[in-house]
Amino acid sequence: MVSNTFIPLEVKLLEREPSAGTISSEQLGSLQMSVVRAGPQVVTRTPRLIAEDGEEWITVALQHRGTAALEQDGRQVLMRPGEFAMSDSGRPFRKELAEGFSFTAFHLARKDLRVPEQDLRALTATVFSSSGGSSGLVATYLTRLAQGTEALDVSVRRRLGIIATDLLALLVQERSGKLNPQAPESANAILTLIKENIVRNLSDPGMSPEVIAAAHHISVRYLHKLFEYEETTVSRWILQHRLERCRRDLSQATGPLRTVAAVGRRWGLVSPSHFSRVFRAAYGMSPREWQTAEWMHQSGLGQQRGKLVPSSTGSFRRGEGAEAA
Repeated sequence: MVSNTFIPLEVKLLEREPSAGTISSEQLGSLQMSVVRAGPQVVTRTPRLIAEDGEEWITVALQHRGTAALEQDGRQVLMRPGEFAMSDSGRPFRKELAEGFSFTAFHLARKDLRVPEQDLRALTATVFSSSGGSSGLVATYLTRLAQGTEALDVSVRRRLGIIATDLLALLVQERSGKLNPQAPESANAILTLIKENIVRNLSDPGMSPEVIAAAHHISVRYLHKLFEYEETTVSRWILQHRLERCRRDLSQATGPLRTVAAVGRRWGLVSPSHFSRVFRAAYGMSPREWQTAEWMHQSGLGQQRGKLVPSSTGSFRRGEGAEAA
């Protein structure tokens, strides 16, 4: 089952009575994503198996539970939950999972990464952390994919697979010192990383184009150019997502009622007057009016609300007949 899912491997179980094991896979274009859960075991890719099939695949394993000791190209590393590492089917490797485990494996043809073999060889059996930097952002993206994409359209899943492949290639290029930010595939991957970073730091009022550019080792000019491809600006993209989070919080009728100012501060809009002004420009009413209308609607006290529709300026307003009560 393991060999049919990935590549031919020797599997040795490390327990007297085998535990139940599962492998569930889905296809993201040319990228295969498989969630593996099982008991202690050792898997080995031997020279004999390599000679028999000659396949060239890269497997990136993101550990969720248990630890995994991976050996390849003269290196041995221990992966813990939240960390990931690469292995190359073209050369022998050994992976020992000494306890019950689960991980998600991202399996792709080596040629799809479009990076020199020597650069890739330098990074096999290397632990990439999820705690920060580019590897942390890649881990975040892979973790979200691992949560499942079955409900998405085939074309969307294919696009997600392309982005994942570009991100992995970018990571290899960055570690080898050969990153070319101007390449289209690198630009797409960098923009994905930047957006992930922004979303994770929306609460930071000090986030600015200068800070974002420095965190990703690019110029502010290039950062603006990346967002121009999507016909927006960095600041506008940040504000849009901050306002979406604020609107969601203000719409909550259950739990403790947050003040408008507290909601704004939570998402990096520390000035109440500025928060009120940009919220009204986007949604056609002040944050307090929105909160009151949502509370009354969810409590059954207000009249039926009108539909939220775009205004002529590109923001949003209530449709005809809306009542803010």
